Amino acid sequence: MANPPNASNPPNASNAPAGPDSPDSAPGPRLTVAVLGPGGVGGLLAALLSRAGHRVLCLAGEETARTLRTAGIQVRSTLFGDFTAAVEADTALREPVDACLITVKATALDAALTRIPPTAVGDALLVPFLNGVEHPALLRARYAPDRVAPSVIRVESTRPAPGLVEHTSPFAEIDLTGAKVPRPRLEALAEALTAAGPATRVLDDETTALWAKMSFLAPFALLTTRYGLPLGEARTRHRDELASLVAETAAVSRACGAPVDPAQALARYDAFPPAAKSSMQRDAEAGRPLELDAIGGALLRAADRHGVPVPVTARIVRELREAGH
Repeated sequence: MANPPNASNPPNASNAPAGPDSPDSAPGPRLTVAVLGPGGVGGLLAALLSRAGHRVLCLAGEETARTLRTAGIQVRSTLFGDFTAAVEADTALREPVDACLITVKATALDAALTRIPPTAVGDALLVPFLNGVEHPALLRARYAPDRVAPSVIRVESTRPAPGLVEHTSPFAEIDLTGAKVPRPRLEALAEALTAAGPATRVLDDETTALWAKMSFLAPFALLTTRYGLPLGEARTRHRDELASLVAETAAVSRACGAPVDPAQALARYDAFPPAAKSSMQRDAEAGRPLELDAIGGALLRAADRHGVPVPVTARIVRELREAGH
């Protein structure tokens, strides 16, 4: 579950992708893009880029790769339409690409990175769309630091089965960042993504971009998962805890150099559909590993580094861990 669309950059019809019968319609150069983890987000981006005329190579396990090679990726989307896109697929990166989108869950990151060895990545941009704020340092320690472009996507998209993507949100927006990444590389990828569908912009401050996502996601994910409630019930029945989580997360964000307005954050929760569930809550319901450490743990570690008290956050993270998460 991603945060809601940015009002300053809403998606619109001008961002509609080229039709599936227009393989040469990609603006600018035709890119070769690898997608590590073609799930709900990665599968959607892979299909859109392929439909827009770019070469797309999905990296996944053998069974998923075989499905994608033979059947492509089927997308169901009220925003982009229903279509099937052909993609290439493999279990590891074996050739140069222009960019590699990293779209796995944080819990699967270490294992997934074995599919993209540094020698194979070479000069490619690495564009992680992960929850949390600690993964850029991990990637920069393993790959060329000036090719890591931490980014944020705002979208609601799931993968019910390999090769099937259901995009249910009326928005899909991307912020590309990367303080040391050559700006022309970021702008070329942003142009390709925007033409394929998701409204994409390049931002200078990656800290602000990542903490803007974290400041919305952390209270939402922790509260809904702790109580097993959709957002509408959680924000009503546990209003005081939500306000505390928002205030604590905003304080940590400010200490990290990314100012956040708690009142504005609460207003965004109130405007969000009451039936909305966080991705962490959905993982808990399905018995999958939770991104608790990447979200709650990272928040607590940042708070500790900056001496920011976060008692409510600490309690909820502890209770989730004690519950076996």
